[in-house]
Amino acid sequence: MIKKTLFLISLACTIFEAAAQEDPVVMRVNGKPVTRSEFEYNYNKNNTDGVIDQKTVEEYAELYANYRLKVEAALDAHLDTMQSYQQEFRTYRDQQIRPLLVSDADVEQKAADYYAQMLASLEGHDLMQPAHIFVRLPQQATADVQAAAKSRIDSIYAAFQAGATFEQLAAQHSDDRQTAANGGVIGWIGPHQLLAEIETAMYNLKPGEVAPPLLSTVGWHILKLNDQKPLEPYDTLAPRIRQFLEARGIRDQLATQIVDSLASTDGQKTTEQVMDEAAERFAAQDMELYYLIQEYHDGLLLYEICQRQVWEPAAHDTTALEKYFKAHKKKYAYDKPHYAGAVLQARTPQILKAVKKALKKKAENQWADVVRHQFNTDSVMVRFERRVFEKGENAMVDSLVWGDKRNQTRINPQFPCVGVMGRKLKKGPQLWTDVSSQVVADYQALKEQEFIEELRRRYPVEIDMEVLRTVNNH
Repeated sequence: MIKKTLFLISLACTIFEAAAQEDPVVMRVNGKPVTRSEFEYNYNKNNTDGVIDQKTVEEYAELYANYRLKVEAALDAHLDTMQSYQQEFRTYRDQQIRPLLVSDADVEQKAADYYAQMLASLEGHDLMQPAHIFVRLPQQATADVQAAAKSRIDSIYAAFQAGATFEQLAAQHSDDRQTAANGGVIGWIGPHQLLAEIETAMYNLKPGEVAPPLLSTVGWHILKLNDQKPLEPYDTLAPRIRQFLEARGIRDQLATQIVDSLASTDGQKTTEQVMDEAAERFAAQDMELYYLIQEYHDGLLLYEICQRQVWEPAAHDTTALEKYFKAHKKKYAYDKPHYAGAVLQARTPQILKAVKKALKKKAENQWADVVRHQFNTDSVMVRFERRVFEKGENAMVDSLVWGDKRNQTRINPQFPCVGVMGRKLKKGPQLWTDVSSQVVADYQALKEQEFIEELRRRYPVEIDMEVLRTVNNH
């Protein structure tokens, strides 16, 4: 069996040896100690004020012992050696570790670098806030189209000279609909962000000035320079730059650079080994982090062992599920009558009749496929809903099955022909599939309890009640 991880073995041994007196052992599962601090971390995390089913310390001790038993079973099955498990664990762990590799000073330096790039990109110019009224001219336009575009831009400019406001004309006539609603304003920009001919014209304007129509490679423009200003000082822009960089994952980018740099500098380590060492280092400084990473490690193992040994086998053992249902049928009895079947809404009476005929020849769990592949291939001809309906829950079922007309049934005019197919369940479900989700969950719970009992026989569990009584009380 490979090492769990560097921090989960070497670090744990150091912690247990150094803190044995201050952090006594609450329990041992298969001989492995669980310290009071580890137990308190998990107990307090899972018994907050918002938890409905809060447990006493004694009750939780039994649950936590069961948790540790499943982890032991997973380790004995070498599930921690699977590449898929190791990759998933490292993904969760590294989400906690990677941000710790990057300091606020690192981010601040990147923000300062970004500002310096912004300043350099201005090439000594101010920022401009241009606006334009645009008449699009297609490539290879005919002479008539060109003339029409020229006539249109001239009439717009004449209206401006006659007293119409630039903003009104932009909103009404500009082909750039993205800026038209905002009076044609493009936004604050620097050099090389506009077509060269437009930029040149803009830098020759003063704030508030409007230039005569200008032809570019894409069409005609009436240009206005709304305002211009120098770039604000770094201290003014720094919060927005930091927010911009954080939103684009600057910490994750820096973490990748740091890990890659450490791996390449050493030459003997992989990036995974660098992250293992970082995890060990940070976890040694923060017990909360240590227990959180251990929770990832053990929780994934528990899920994997239960999925393999309990949940998947139980969910697919249809013979056992049917047997369990028959033995516990009273448990699933209904307070109200139910209808197990489907509501059908078809475009024509002929289609509804054909659907019913087709479904009669198939098992209920095949009905959806029949409708999809025989009637709804090119377009939706039938709306289909299959499940167990409680009386009073669906107006169509109440009307067609139970003869209850009190709730008005709303008919979709596109699917006016309505029908049902299925079975009345007056006292309770007839088949385990009528309540499959409940039966599967109950049977899985039974098999999980049997699994725990088997693990209790396989691995010893010792709980120190004297130490347990000191939990959250020392």
